[in-house]
Formats: sequence, structure tokens, C-alpha cells
Amino acid sequence: MLRLLLTFALCLSCLSVCVAQDEPLYLQEAQTWADDMGQALINNFWGASFKEQPNRYFFNKKSRQADMETNNYWPQAHAIDVITDAYLRTKDEKYYRMYDLWFQGMPRFNFNARQGRRKGDPWWNAFVDDMEWHALALVRIYEVTGETRYLNKARQLYADWIWTQWGPEDEAPWYGGVTWKTDVAKSKNACSNGPAAILAARLAQFASVDASNAKNKSADEYLAEALKIYRWERKYLWDSKTGAVYDNMNRRGEIARFSLSYNQGTFIGAAVELFRLTKDPSFLDDAVLTARYTTGPMSRRNRGVLSDAPSGDGALFHGVFFRYLANLIVLPELDDDARQEFTDYLMRSATTLVRRGVNPETKLYGGRWRRPQPTDEPSTLNAHVTGCTLLEATCKVMTAAENK
Repeated sequence: MLRLLLTFALCLSCLSVCVAQDEPLYLQEAQTWADDMGQALINNFWGASFKEQPNRYFFNKKSRQADMETNNYWPQAHAIDVITDAYLRTKDEKYYRMYDLWFQGMPRFNFNARQGRRKGDPWWNAFVDDMEWHALALVRIYEVTGETRYLNKARQLYADWIWTQWGPEDEAPWYGGVTWKTDVAKSKNACSNGPAAILAARLAQFASVDASNAKNKSADEYLAEALKIYRWERKYLWDSKTGAVYDNMNRRGEIARFSLSYNQGTFIGAAVELFRLTKDPSFLDDAVLTARYTTGPMSRRNRGVLSDAPSGDGALFHGVFFRYLANLIVLPELDDDARQEFTDYLMRSATTLVRRGVNPETKLYGGRWRRPQPTDEPSTLNAHVTGCTLLEATCKVMTAAENK
């Protein structure tokens, strides 16, 4: 009995500590964390921050120059997206000044640049989704700067390398879909179709800008292509009963029935953009169901947050989801109950991350929700960008609620 009482007392003590650690975030504190983590991104990962390589306009794979390989092409887009988030939130020129440098660096440090130059474009990459992410980042940079060189580069990437990977629509077993990677056996993946649908929808919104550009299309053409991509993914890779997004369809027509937060997020993102363009409520219904699967079944195993993800490409997947969940939350037409439900989830995730997961000294996040990255161990770019994206998404949602 004494042992049982002692155990119960210890549990109560641990519970009280956890409650203290989980004190909710307020907007000003969230903004401070976003500032600190964004600065840590620049100081620890942006290659040109180190005096040894002042012209390395590229985000390193690990902090403190622990890994200088350049085969992390797609995370570059997400890192610069965090810079865009920070600029939109603060209007600090230090973020704005990074755009031109990043634009110079991507074709220089793209690990597929040599093959790309043979094709006439050093931005080309065998991973179609990598180019989709860069195009999406470029559209956002255009929105901030008004410089059409960024928008036109996004158009060119889409026209030359992304939409060309659609279909053919009479090719079995896929009958459409955007190919994932061009140097392996063909596979149609959620990771290449979700971002492609978002991109086509985003380009539709700016079709009237520099409309005579050779790589531009009409808004109707972009929208038609976005709808084709979305409907293909919805038909073949989305579970309409649960909201789960499956990973891919291989050349035998087999569906890989596992779900990743990346694919959940991009399906939500595509649905939100198509709702904005069409006002068709079915897109909003799809987005809500998909979000609920991610915030529900996919988060139950880790006490209400997504899985730990400290390394590899997967370390960035949750960041993709948080970005597009925030876009759904701030949509004015979203039902208030759903908005509160998803806001609570986002706030719980952000609170757990800053109270338990971020190193308070370095302000680096290592991909584990409840264990800070040790100061003497490098963090991965992917994990830290996920943390930054979550904090920026939280600031966006909290600011929108405050201004409502």
C-alpha cells in the first residue's frame, strides 16, 4: 500500500510539472519564439553566414556546417518559405535581402544542376516534387517583392518540367497523375500531385500579371489543370471515408496505403486553393476531413501531436502539414467549430514544441517533441524548418483571430 501511495504521489508530482511546462502560448511569446528560431535558422544553416564561405547561398543540411552535402534541394524552398513568413510578419529587411541571394544560389548548388544545364535549365531536378516546391516558394517571393522574374521562373518550371509529367490520361494503370521522379520506374505519388495542384491553382491567381510571358497560361487553363490533378489524387489516393491520403500508385496499379503528414498537408492545401477559386464547398469538406484524420488518428500515438521526426526527409513532413493547416484555419468560410478544433491542435503542438522540444540555449529544434536537441549535437535543417514553420503558422493563426 505504501509503495502504491508513493507511486501515486510521484505521478501527481510529474503531472504538475507537465502542466507547468505546458502553460499556453500567447501571441507576443509566440512571435518571440518565431523570431529566435528564424534567426537560429539563418545563423546555423544559411551557408553565407559562415565566414569560410561567404558566397554559399544555400541552407546547409545540418547546423554548424556539420554536413556540407548539397543533395537537400527541396528543403531549400521550405527554408526560404520560413524567411517569407518572417518577412510578412515583421517587415524586417534582413529577410527581404535574402531573396536575390537564394535565387542565385539554387541553380548553383542544385545537385542535379549538371544534368539540368544539359536540358537548358540548372533548376531542373529529377524529383518533380522538388521543382514544385521551388515554384511555390517563387510565387510567394513574387507576392512579397512584385518582381516578375520570380513569378516567371515559377511559370517556366511548371510549364517545362511539371505539367509535362501529367498523364498520359490513357496510360494504364494510372490514367493521369503527375509522375514523382523521372529517372526511376514510373510512379504516381501524392507528394508530386498535391503540390502540383496547389501550384496550378496559385498560378491561376496571377495569370493576368505579365500575361504575355511565353510560359504563362490563362487563369482558366491553370484552373482546369489544377482540377485535373486534384481529382486524380482524390480518386486514386484519398480515402473519402477517413480523410487518409495514401502515398502512391506504382506501375502495377498497387496503392501504397500508408499516410504521411506531407501528403495530408498538400491535399488540404490544394483543396483550400481550389475552394478559393471556385467557392465549391465540397473542397472545404475534403480539407476538413483530411485535417481531422491528421489531427486525430495520426496524432494519437504521440499524446496529441504528430510523431517525432529528427532526421531524413520525414523531419520536414510535419512542417508541410502545419503550413497548410494554418491556411485552412484562417479561411473565413471555415466553420467556427472546426476552426476552434484545429486551432486548439495547432496551439497544443506549438506549446509542446517550445516548452519541451526546442533547446532554450541554441533555439534549435531537433525533431523530438519532448526532448531538446543537445547543445553539442548538430540539428538537421529539415527538423528545424518544421519547428520554424509551426511557430510562424501559430503566429499567423493567432494574429488572424486577434484581428477578427
